Amino acid sequence: MGEVEPAGFLSLDDVELRAIGFSRQKAGYCRGLASGLLDGSIDLDALVSLDDDEARRRLIGIRGIGPWTADVYLMFALGRIDTWPPGDRALLVSLGRAKGLDDVPTSQVAVGMAEAWRPWRSVAARLLWHDYLGGPDAVAP
Repeated sequence: MGEVEPAGFLSLDDVELRAIGFSRQKAGYCRGLASGLLDGSIDLDALVSLDDDEARRRLIGIRGIGPWTADVYLMFALGRIDTWPPGDRALLVSLGRAKGLDDVPTSQVAVGMAEAWRPWRSVAARLLWHDYLGGPDAVAP
C-alpha cells in the first residue's frame, strides 16, 4: 500500500484487509473514515482549534470511534495534556499496581482516581503505560 493515506486504504479489498488483521466491522469503520476524509465530511484538522470536550464529541460522532479512541486521538494526535482514556486495561492494571491495590480498579473507579492528576492526566496515563510495558520486575538498562 505504501504511505497510509485514505485513497490507498480504500484501494485494499476485503481479502487484503483480512490478511493484515481487519475484521469485517473494523474494515467498514475505516472505509467510512477514509471516505469521509476524502470527501471532506470529516475534517480532523478542524479539531485542533476546538476544546477537548467539543473535539471528543465530534470524534465520537464518527461511526466506529468511541470514547477510548477519541481520548487517545486527543492525547497523541492533538497533544492534549488532560485526557484519560476510559476503560484502558493497561492503565487499570498499572494504576492498581501503582496504588498498591489488591485488585485492578474498575474504569469508573480509575476515572475518579485520575481526577487527582488534573490537568495532567495525559502525562499520568503515559507514565502508567510506560510502567505497564516495563512491569514491576523490569530491569533498567
